[in-house]
Amino acid sequence: MNSTNFRMPARRLATVAAATALAAGPAALGGASAAHATGEQGRASAVVLRTGLDVSLLRGSANVPLAVALNEVQAPRSARKTALSATLDGVDGGRPFDVLAAETADAKATVTDGTAEATTELAHAKVHVPGLPLLSLIEIEGVTSKATCEAGKTPTASSNLLGAVTVLGKKVTVTAGGPTDVKVPGVGEVRLDLSTNATTSRTAAATALQLRVSVDPLKLGVAAVEGTLTLAKATCEAPPAPAASAAPPAEAKPQGEVKPQGGPAKEAGLAETGGGSLTPYLAGGAFALLAAGGAAAAVSRRRG
Repeated sequence: MNSTNFRMPARRLATVAAATALAAGPAALGGASAAHATGEQGRASAVVLRTGLDVSLLRGSANVPLAVALNEVQAPRSARKTALSATLDGVDGGRPFDVLAAETADAKATVTDGTAEATTELAHAKVHVPGLPLLSLIEIEGVTSKATCEAGKTPTASSNLLGAVTVLGKKVTVTAGGPTDVKVPGVGEVRLDLSTNATTSRTAAATALQLRVSVDPLKLGVAAVEGTLTLAKATCEAPPAPAASAAPPAEAKPQGEVKPQGGPAKEAGLAETGGGSLTPYLAGGAFALLAAGGAAAAVSRRRG
């Protein structure tokens, strides 16, 4: 196998290698960053009703967890649910028990390019717990929550209470300044927190109403209920902010145009040898020696 190797002077080779590395470096780094960011997405979730209640039946002879989530949705896959009631079996003598009934119950979560968002809406809703079949734990005219997380921007969380709130048959005024306690003798007590909103650099969470419930009608122990209840919650997490675009790669010059450092060379041959300030003198000396050698040769031939 025949091969031909062309050797480049050392200084010229180093210059071309440096130019090639500088040209390729930004492009390679930019490609790695883009590939890493492409696989990451934001998240969003929404739920109209979530309960974390413990129901004690027949003076503690049976404990039943009342864990219900109505219209709970999550994204990256965009989702939406609009069921208007939540029913639980096994806590009311074997009969279906309606925990929540509403005219509007909407939960939506979406993740699009660079933005994750969740919203909830609940209107004209009544919530019941075992032991109080004829008295609503809470009635609301309307609540909404929204959480928005956009890449590179500050997330936002907001919730609104629309209209009146009735707790254990008593109309109450709920404020964002602190919890509202409602006590009904012979029935129980409920603590309400309004508009619990929180944000970080990439996340947001909005909860319209959070209830702490303790109900034991007339202390009969027929159905005592303890725990928490959440209405209209929305959360999100932003996708990572896009990396700053890399500078366009430097365009490498053709090898024939790469010039050595230093002053311009007048002779074409000096560009490849990397000639400095002594080069003309060295070249002149070499020429003189060559001329002298030629003259000596000529004289010797004559003598021969």
